[in-house]
Amino acid sequence: MKRGFGLEIPGTLEEVCAPSRCALLIYDMQAAIVPQIAAGAEITKGCAALLTAARAAGVRVFFTRHVFLPSKLAGVGQVRRSMIWQHKDEPEETKPFLLPGSPGSQIVPELAPREDEGVMDKITMSAFEGTYLDLAMRDAQLTSFVVAGIALEVGIEPTVRHALDKNYIPVMIPELCGSKTDMAHERSLGTLRETGEVLMAGLDEVLAAWGRTPAEL
Repeated sequence: MKRGFGLEIPGTLEEVCAPSRCALLIYDMQAAIVPQIAAGAEITKGCAALLTAARAAGVRVFFTRHVFLPSKLAGVGQVRRSMIWQHKDEPEETKPFLLPGSPGSQIVPELAPREDEGVMDKITMSAFEGTYLDLAMRDAQLTSFVVAGIALEVGIEPTVRHALDKNYIPVMIPELCGSKTDMAHERSLGTLRETGEVLMAGLDEVLAAWGRTPAEL
């Protein structure tokens, strides 16, 4: 651990991922979203391994779920997004996708959250906007988080960038950040690598940092 100006600055992956300062964020691994990604099953399996290791190590776990408000509650930005995503020319032609509490909005059963884990519904791309994530992490004195889920170019990248502005240390597992296309995946990873502030690690490396090996899971 580096020290200076009265601060401790984590440098290695093991230091950054220490359970006393790190959370696990499972991003939008929902029943209606996972099947849209070709690698959805593999990402689910990897996230399950992460969860097992995090729980054993005492790492705090948060899940996000993307939802849409009922049409009469939605604002301009939300309706416009629905028009774009649903390829509709008229606002009245759209229907809310993933209403809160709907079957498709739920976390896939392989990753079922426990009662002592946080599940946050959001209508934004960044997991820090309009949720309790920032407050919960700061109150627990957490300074970093490992993120995995779907989709990298839609919501994980905005979450990571937002986290950097809040001075958190994001740890990304590229193989567990799903994308619609390989091109979108590489483009997002490429721009995030350019900052030099985002840690990129393999699943095995994070498992090892939490005291586990793939053979144990």
